[in-house]
Amino acid sequence: EEFDRVLGGGLMPGSVVLIGGDPGIGKSTLVLQAAAKINGKIIYVSGEESVNQINLRAKRLNINSENISILTETDLDVIINAIEKHEPDVVIIDSIQTIYKPDLENTAGTVTQIRECTAELMQTAKKKKCSVIIVGHVTKDGMIAGPKVLEHIVDAVLQFEGERSYSYRILRSQKNRFGSTNEIGIFEMHEDGLQEVKNPSEIFLSEREKEISGSVITSSIEGTRPILLEVQALVTPSVYGNPQRVATGFDYRRLSILLAVLEKRANLKLSSHNVFLNIAGGIRIEEPAVDLAVCCAIASSYTNRFAKNNTVVIGEVGLGGEVRSVSNIEKRIQEAFKLGFKSVIVPNNNYKSLNIKNSIEIIPVENIISALKQVLNP
Repeated sequence: EEFDRVLGGGLMPGSVVLIGGDPGIGKSTLVLQAAAKINGKIIYVSGEESVNQINLRAKRLNINSENISILTETDLDVIINAIEKHEPDVVIIDSIQTIYKPDLENTAGTVTQIRECTAELMQTAKKKKCSVIIVGHVTKDGMIAGPKVLEHIVDAVLQFEGERSYSYRILRSQKNRFGSTNEIGIFEMHEDGLQEVKNPSEIFLSEREKEISGSVITSSIEGTRPILLEVQALVTPSVYGNPQRVATGFDYRRLSILLAVLEKRANLKLSSHNVFLNIAGGIRIEEPAVDLAVCCAIASSYTNRFAKNNTVVIGEVGLGGEVRSVSNIEKRIQEAFKLGFKSVIVPNNNYKSLNIKNSIEIIPVENIISALKQVLNP
């Protein structure tokens, strides 16, 4: 269901889907588990593993499907012939960097080979009306290896990401002709493969310390689903020269802006302090609706005052210290109510248009000063 959600409902016949990710993150595990759930004929083409290796992995993942045929081949002509002969519903290429076209002089994995092989696979997919899932490696800077034109050829580009030190994996849509590009699917890696995370909010908040400064709960919208997350901040005096600014799961430049706003508008002297910020659980957040929670977490750690325990903080912060309205506010509030939170701090403009019928307390704020007064315990 998580994979379907990111694809926009499932695989479209004749579509080409590119899945990128770091080596060892679980791309092959994801596509093999997905193949086991597909009701149709599948050809799994592997240029990296032998039949025995794939068989061992399938046994570890408890996959026993009559529909999956394995082809260990790197020659594109042989792969195309197999597709035309067996007429599968889905073809999985693992990975595109190992496939080569014999009539090109370039070696496998070069820009020309990757582009030409992908283009020919796309033409075959459209002609035979079969779906093609292509697995691709990423470069050191996190981009899918190969030219940008590769992303233009395919119908959907999905990024499979996650920190090695965490068990959680996130499937994120970067391009999708058949669905939203904001959707994410969340999985947890176990010994027997990837398990879907049905309620990510509960998972991300499960290890939270109740009474500790620098911890604030916020609500982020990822695609169509609201997720409650813990924002953690640690502020310490800087002894040596320039203070450090470290952000994990949050944009560093955005953090610098929010620190400047706190110093100017809330009179917090942070220029001589180290600031460490972390979005707990290994997830990365890019939307501005978590700004207010970041500011409250930093202020909580700086003043060493606890944030109120059962409160969720939502809002974008402007350069003037004003708290600006955010989208999907009712979805965010419903998620907070569902998980047992007693109050939600929201932007004043959002509060005016709310139509919520549950018992959660909604506290409107206009600026960062009034938000800090509401969030931090005396």
